[in-house]
Amino acid sequence: MALFPANEAPQPITPHGVNKWSLSSRIFHWISVVLLIATWAMIELNEDATDFTYFDLHKAFGLSVLFWTVGRIINRFVTKAPADVPMPKWQNKLSHLTHLALYLILLAMPLAGWFSVMFDGEGVSMFGLFDIPAFVSENSDLSGTLEKIHKNLLWTLLLVFTALHIIGALYHQFIQKDHLIRRMR
Repeated sequence: MALFPANEAPQPITPHGVNKWSLSSRIFHWISVVLLIATWAMIELNEDATDFTYFDLHKAFGLSVLFWTVGRIINRFVTKAPADVPMPKWQNKLSHLTHLALYLILLAMPLAGWFSVMFDGEGVSMFGLFDIPAFVSENSDLSGTLEKIHKNLLWTLLLVFTALHIIGALYHQFIQKDHLIRRMR
C-alpha cells in the first residue's frame, strides 16, 4: 500500500507549515539590515563630529554592505528560494521588482560612494584593519557628481524600496495573515 497515489508526490515537511528561506539567506538578510543601520548611524553621528572617525566608519560599513551584497547575490543563486506565497500576479511582480531594485541599489549606492571618495583622492580604511587605496586619478567634478548620486538619488531610492518591502511584508503578515514574515525568521 503506497502512502501517496502514483500521481501525487509527497510534500516537504516544514516547521509549523512555513516554507522558510534557507538559513544562509536569512543570515544574509538580517546582517544586511544591521549593516545598513550602522552605515546610516555613522553618517548621522558624523554631523556633530570634530574629526573624521564616524565618516571613516561610514565608508567602511558602506563597503561592507557592498561586499556583503555580492555574497548575498551569490547565495541567492546557489540556494533554493521557497515557493512564492499565493498572491495576485501584480503583487508577485511588484515583490520581485522591489527585491531586484533593492539588490541593485545595495550595489550601486556603496559603489557611488566609494568612487566618489576615490575620485576625491582618498582611500578607505576598513575599520583600521587594512586600507583600500584610491586606484583612480583625482577628478573633483566626477567626485561631486557621484556624491550627489550617492546622497540624493540612491538614498531616496533605498528609502522608497525599503519602505515598499516593509509595507508589503506587514500587509501580508497582518492583513493577509499568510505568515510571510515567518519565512525570514
